[in-house]
Amino acid sequence: MKKVMILFIAIFALGVVSAEPCTPDISLLNQDPYPAVPGEYVKLVFQISDLGSTDCGKISFELEEKYPLIFNPGESGERNFDQVDYIKDFKSTLQIPYEVRIDADALDGANSIKVSLINNNDATITENFDVEVDDPKVDFEVYVKEYNYETDTLTIEVLNIGESDVEALTAEVPKQGAIIIKGPNRIVAGDLDSNEYTTVEFEARPKDGDITLNLIYSDPINKRRVIEKTITFDSYYFTDRVADRNGGSTSTYIIGILVVFLVFYFRWKRKKNKNKGHSHTHRK
Repeated sequence: MKKVMILFIAIFALGVVSAEPCTPDISLLNQDPYPAVPGEYVKLVFQISDLGSTDCGKISFELEEKYPLIFNPGESGERNFDQVDYIKDFKSTLQIPYEVRIDADALDGANSIKVSLINNNDATITENFDVEVDDPKVDFEVYVKEYNYETDTLTIEVLNIGESDVEALTAEVPKQGAIIIKGPNRIVAGDLDSNEYTTVEFEARPKDGDITLNLIYSDPINKRRVIEKTITFDSYYFTDRVADRNGGSTSTYIIGILVVFLVFYFRWKRKKNKNKGHSHTHRK
């Protein structure tokens, strides 16, 4: 009986010694995209390590839904896990992914988010992490710079008024009653830095009024975006211009010179033929 008692005490003591406290470590392992974009989705992966203790048991992990995070309807930030298998001398870990949306009004820079973990003994651990947010969206000012009635060339000026540079900027004029496009309705303008401008030309016949223009570009995180703009065409500003009158005068001068040349040529030729006729009569 004494031996059994000693053995029981030894086993109990061994269990007490081997039972380590549950002190898990929480980290934000990954954020994609980095930085996140307001109004867009972001993938967050949290890692819980040091779960090797048998004292941890079942755990509950929760990502709080608060600014700047927005969950899809019906979704929750709570995740529950059974006891993680314990392997001596190895660190047991969990990786917990989320896909949530960033508030459209989220500010640029570090935005704090909060997570909490409850273990088998109702011990709660809370941690705060930063989600980096950057709004790479840009805006443009668009104007009708020129319209040439002789060539039907519409020149549009595009100014990047955003803080970010854009790549592969393309201007598109969709089908509409205010303008008729002849030839391609999409023109690639190329890269456009912040506070810089470029021009695109379309062969078109616009009417007075508003024209819809789509500007398609790649932002700094290589996401393709579209901004719809409205430009106003007023024929008053592009008719009876000095440049047009000068161009018309030049054409008139050239035609006039040709007419005068032809008149003098035919008169000279007629006079020459007439002189030849007189010469033949005199010889007879």
